[in-house]
Amino acid sequence: MISSVTVYCSSSNLAPREYFTAAAELGREFALQNISLVFGGGRVGLMGCIADAVMENGGTVKGIIPRFLEEREVAHYGLSVLYVVETMHERKMKLAEWGDAYLVLPGGFGTLDELIEVITWKNLGHHHKPIILLNLNGFWDPLLLFFKRIADERMIPEQHARYYIICNTVKDVLEVIRSQNR
Repeated sequence: MISSVTVYCSSSNLAPREYFTAAAELGREFALQNISLVFGGGRVGLMGCIADAVMENGGTVKGIIPRFLEEREVAHYGLSVLYVVETMHERKMKLAEWGDAYLVLPGGFGTLDELIEVITWKNLGHHHKPIILLNLNGFWDPLLLFFKRIADERMIPEQHARYYIICNTVKDVLEVIRSQNR
C-alpha cells in the first residue's frame, strides 16, 4: 500500500515550464488521493512546486532539509512538517525510509544521485519499494540507454530494468500508484 511517496526532483526555478505543470498536477492528485509527500524540504524549483500543490489542496507534506541549506534560505516553512537535519546523508536516509515508493521527476545532480542510490539499494535487496521514473519528453532516455549499455557489458544484472517503472505522463504515474494500492 502506498500512502506516502518520496519525490526526488529539480531545485531549479529555470526548468522547463511543462515540468512545473506536471509537478503541480502530481501534488494536487497526491492531496486528493490522501497520499503524503516526502521530499527534500526546499521551496525552490520542482520541489517547491509539488509541495505547494499538495499543501494548497489540503494534503500532508514532510520536508527534510540539512541545516546548511536551511541557512541558505531555501527551506520551505509552509509544510505540514519540516525536519532540519545535520547532514546530507541523514537527509537521504530519512527520504529513503519515509516513503512507500520513490518518484523521480526530471532533475540535476542531486536527483541523479538519489535515483542511483535507491536503484543500487534495490539491487542489493535493501528495499523492495517501487521506483517510478517520470520520463517527460524522454528526459531519462540517455540514462536508460546507459543502463542498457552497462547491462550489455554485464556490469549490472540483466533484470535491472525491473527495478524501476518508466512513466511518460502524470496519468501513467497515478495509474502505477493506484495499481500498487489495489
